[in-house]
Amino acid sequence: MKCEIKTNKNQEFINITNLVRDAVRKNDVNDGIVTVFVPHTTAGITINENADPDVVTDMLSSLNRRFPVEDGYLHREGNSHAHIKASLMGSSCSVIVENGKLMLGTWQGIYFCEFDGPRRRNIYVNIIRG
Repeated sequence: MKCEIKTNKNQEFINITNLVRDAVRKNDVNDGIVTVFVPHTTAGITINENADPDVVTDMLSSLNRRFPVEDGYLHREGNSHAHIKASLMGSSCSVIVENGKLMLGTWQGIYFCEFDGPRRRNIYVNIIRG
């Protein structure tokens, strides 16, 4: 299942947990594995805390300290920092589905990570029934 997401900032984390939950519900999946994949080299996916928004703010701040937008990179497009951050986050995640629910921890959420926006991005959600 392909979903489109519109990012609004140059760099941001967007909680897509409900998007993934909706895909599981719409496909009437009771047990299985859901994989979320992002086909972009300057965006990623991560699972992390979703209770305190300061966590993703801190994550982005830390990534920017380690890999600033401007740092003498050779890539002509000027977005090497985004490629590095996307590689560190990864392009996919998998979550177990049990009794129709994502088996995320109490404080966990699934985040789309934009590092070169704003843009329209694609997210693919694939469900394997158990």
